[in-house]
Amino acid sequence: MTFNVFLTGLLAATAAALPQGNYARSGESGAVEARDSGSGGIQIVNNLGTDVYLWTTSSDPGSMKTLSAGSDYSEDWTTNSNGGGISIKMSTTQSKDSVLQFEYTQDDDKFFWDMSSIDLDETSEFIKGGFTAKPSDSSCRSASCAAGDANCAESYQHPDDVNTYSCSKDSSFTLTLG
Repeated sequence: MTFNVFLTGLLAATAAALPQGNYARSGESGAVEARDSGSGGIQIVNNLGTDVYLWTTSSDPGSMKTLSAGSDYSEDWTTNSNGGGISIKMSTTQSKDSVLQFEYTQDDDKFFWDMSSIDLDETSEFIKGGFTAKPSDSSCRSASCAAGDANCAESYQHPDDVNTYSCSKDSSFTLTLG
C-alpha cells in the first residue's frame, strides 16, 4: 500500500515536470495547431481597476479569456493557419465593440508587431490608464501611450499610420495596461 502511494505520487510529479504542449485554436474548422516552440511570447499585466477580456484571433475569433484587475496573463506566439497575422483584442467589456489590439505576424526570423487603437473608444479605460508594450530585445522598439492620450502616435489611429515594428522572432513582450 505504501509503495502504491509512493509510486502514484512519483508518477504524478514526473508528469507535472514534463513539458506541456502549447496549443492555439486556428483555422475555420476550429482545428488546434501547435504553437511555435522555443519562440517568444507576451505577458499582459492588468494594472487597471477593472477586468480585461482577451481574444487571441487568427482566422477564427478565438475564445474569450478574463484577466482580473491586478493580475497577468501570458501566451506564446502562434501562427495563423491562413498565413495572416494574429490580433490579441482587449476590452473592458465582454464585447469587441471597443478594443485595444496587440497585432503580430512572423516571417522567417523576423517578428512584426504593432499596437492598434483604431477600434478603441476615446473614453476607454485603456486611454484613461495608458499602456506600454516593451520587448525583451533591447534592439527592438517599445511603444507607449500615456494616460489620457487618445491620439497616441505610437499606436495605430488610422489604417494608413506607420507604426509597425520588427524584432527578432525570439523576442518576448510585456504589455502593461494602466
